[in-house]
Amino acid sequence: MTEQIMIRSNACRQSPVRPQTTPFPGTVRGIRRTAVRHLLSAMLFCLPAAAFAHDAPAPTKMLKVIPREEGGLVHFYVQNLEAAEVTATFDVKLENLKANTNFPYTTVFPGGQTVEAFTLSPIQHDRSWSYSYTDAFTIGNPNAVHDDSQVYLLPYAAGSTFKVTQGYHGAFSHTGPDEYSIDWKMPIGTPVHAARGGTVVKVKADSNNGGPDRKFESCANCILIEHSDGTIGIYAHLMHNGSKVKVGDTVAAGDLIGWSGNTGFTSGPHLHFSVFKTRSGRERVSLPVRFKTVDNPGMTLVSGQSYKAGAVEIQQVKADAPLPLAADGKKRAGG
Repeated sequence: MTEQIMIRSNACRQSPVRPQTTPFPGTVRGIRRTAVRHLLSAMLFCLPAAAFAHDAPAPTKMLKVIPREEGGLVHFYVQNLEAAEVTATFDVKLENLKANTNFPYTTVFPGGQTVEAFTLSPIQHDRSWSYSYTDAFTIGNPNAVHDDSQVYLLPYAAGSTFKVTQGYHGAFSHTGPDEYSIDWKMPIGTPVHAARGGTVVKVKADSNNGGPDRKFESCANCILIEHSDGTIGIYAHLMHNGSKVKVGDTVAAGDLIGWSGNTGFTSGPHLHFSVFKTRSGRERVSLPVRFKTVDNPGMTLVSGQSYKAGAVEIQQVKADAPLPLAADGKKRAGG
């Protein structure tokens, strides 16, 4: 299961008219940041959230918002700290200022880049001005259009069979933005394979915590893979050090990418998978997809049923590839 994280920042600034060469302060007085959680199940996006129990990790920033006063204008620059595209939505309140866009303003920032989001300019130059803003952001692109002709592989080794314990519209946690997700019950250390090819854009593998309590929501290890149509697949609740891939890697459907586990908010060992895109900086939406099984070339999986993965050509694990250690200290096979 997964969790969506949105980071909100509020900043207020009051200033008299300043020379055009005066730099905007690097730290804005009164700035505060809070993390707001919304479930895409229990962990989406492998990003730690604030306000958890003392054993939870510190918040992770996706974007850095940089307001600068230059040439009589206040420029809002955004540095995307993620490898993936990030969607952001800004709400801004203005006094004696006008913007070059309308609010709320939603836009997409390319991975690893710093770009200008919008600018503010004084209306009456002989008066003081002020502004406050709130931003919400999350990984993904609202312009992504899923290729509905795409059929996904089961995310485990050919010949393996696992039971779906929660499918689409599952009452326990697969509702709202997480409604089109699948959970398979599987032992810790089960090899996880890419259901569809793409580029790895996020990996979390440092957690060894999990349990049936929401304080563990931010502790789920996961892998995010961006597909060619801009949608993203998430594989969640992986074991400690349970990723074979790193950000930037290109994987093909069927490739070994990691090992299942029981990290995060979970009632037992399982693998969570979903495909999603964003609607805005505040909201994601999961997408229904079809899977290929040994008996069916393209079907919707149903809770309570077991499905066997058909034969596919996959990359073999190199003989010198290190295997992660499970909680019992034993190495897990590459499947």
